[in-house]
Amino acid sequence: MIRELEAQERRLVLPRFTHEDAWALGSLLVALARERRAPVAVDIHRAGQQLFHAALPGSTPDNDAWIARKRRVVERYGCASYLVGARFRAKGTTFADSSRLDPGTYAAHGGSFPIAVEGAGVIGAVTVSGLPQAEDHRLVVEALEAYLER
Repeated sequence: MIRELEAQERRLVLPRFTHEDAWALGSLLVALARERRAPVAVDIHRAGQQLFHAALPGSTPDNDAWIARKRRVVERYGCASYLVGARFRAKGTTFADSSRLDPGTYAAHGGSFPIAVEGAGVIGAVTVSGLPQAEDHRLVVEALEAYLER
């Protein structure tokens, strides 16, 4: 699983990421979620600024709290929140038990993925919350793959 997650990060690197790109990627995520009637919130941050946010029917304020906690993991570790959690589990522990970070502030659960730009590295995060963590992660990856193919 870790190799697959690392491969996703190597593959899903964008040539650039502007405000317009944030709108297009966020809108694509919302469209995918609506097709599935997924009760999610979607968020895109770049360099500390929220560029996109949407809360679909069935999502709650709790989803926004999860988004913030998962996004902070991406910002701190520079990789997907799901990958960070998987690495801790592979060591026989959990992020909450071994990271020494406040679990009220950080959550290594799937759903936040780094926005990496060629030549610049990780500049932000795209995050989904509302589904089981593997599904949150898959939704973001699917949207990034489709976005890169356009």
